[in-house]
Amino acid sequence: MALIVQKYGGTSVGSLDRIKAVAEKVAQACGSGQQLVVVVSAMAGETNRLFKLAEQLSEAPYPRETDVLVATGEQVSAALLAIRLHALGYPTVSFLAHQLKILTDARHGQARIKSVECPRILQALAEGNIVVVAGYQGINDNGDITTLGRGASDLTAVALAAVLKASVCEIYTDVDGVYTADPNICPKARRLDRVSYDEMLEMAGLGAKVLQLRSVELARRYRVPLVVRSSFYNGSEGTWVGEEDRTMEDVLVSGVTLDNNQSKITISGIEDRPGLAARIFGPIAGAGIVVDMIIQNASADGRADMTFTVARNDLRRALELIKTIADEIGAGGTRFEDQVAKVSIIGVGMRTHAGVAARMFQILAAEGINIEMIATSEIKISVVVNTKYGELAMRALHDAFLGQAGAEAV
Repeated sequence: MALIVQKYGGTSVGSLDRIKAVAEKVAQACGSGQQLVVVVSAMAGETNRLFKLAEQLSEAPYPRETDVLVATGEQVSAALLAIRLHALGYPTVSFLAHQLKILTDARHGQARIKSVECPRILQALAEGNIVVVAGYQGINDNGDITTLGRGASDLTAVALAAVLKASVCEIYTDVDGVYTADPNICPKARRLDRVSYDEMLEMAGLGAKVLQLRSVELARRYRVPLVVRSSFYNGSEGTWVGEEDRTMEDVLVSGVTLDNNQSKITISGIEDRPGLAARIFGPIAGAGIVVDMIIQNASADGRADMTFTVARNDLRRALELIKTIADEIGAGGTRFEDQVAKVSIIGVGMRTHAGVAARMFQILAAEGINIEMIATSEIKISVVVNTKYGELAMRALHDAFLGQAGAEAV
């Protein structure tokens, strides 16, 4: 009997009617003779509501108690779905993270999974139950509730699928798969039938919001097959995410992403000597701030300018650190820009095709879009542009690389 892990996001369980619809979908899968473990998110908007309650009582809510609070959203969803499945005549048992033991580190709000214990799930399945698990949450070594970060019900589902050796992990959301671009920005975007782990990892890290980044990393590490489907439409084949195959190399570009949550910081007049880069970025890393692109421009006078990008919501904290560091190392000064966006093209076919970057730059030049920074990997090229040109750049690149004429020209 096949074991399947299904995950339903906040919009999928956003109301009692939606929970009833999910229960029908789960019951249908169970009727096909499959063992089911179902992971649920909080009802749409509930986690934000709980965070706001905490913020009304404190400007900086205590992280441990905040996790206790916001984890209740998934508990409600899990219980409601289990209640509905029982009403339909399907034996069901729901579990919270501490009941299973999804063990994490102690970083409240961004905890990382250390181990998952599944005896209670296996026993419940053996007794003929559907198992419903509250996503997003864990428990640390002290027995405290932790949460895994926003969107991390995906991570819960993939972790369970890996430990249980499920045949597939189905991610149900409000879209019917992974698209070549955001359809709200690119009307010509189309659903992809297949995406490799590496491509999905790049897309998730570069602004695509279909799957949480850490869940894709975990799926790739443990080779968990993923399928992204819509919970709103029956019959959707969705998008398969898994191992790369040779046919994928025939497609030069699989997707275009846009990330508007970017800001740029420049430290000017840095003495060009060993150790200063570590001096600059060490404290930033210590503060948990993720640095994306880095460019250093050296000059003839032995001084250099260092420019890097961070998420816009990390800009204030990063600037506070950088201004202090700049004074300590005798830099010429600092400046920042918060109106920048990152536009990227992704595709495993880039490994075997030359001239992709040149074509990308020509397309942007034809639209009068200035490129401020560039970063590349084997399967992606990212550029930083002014925010006001972000959507234009995305549409232009999508039309050129993924439109009908662009596809034929490749």
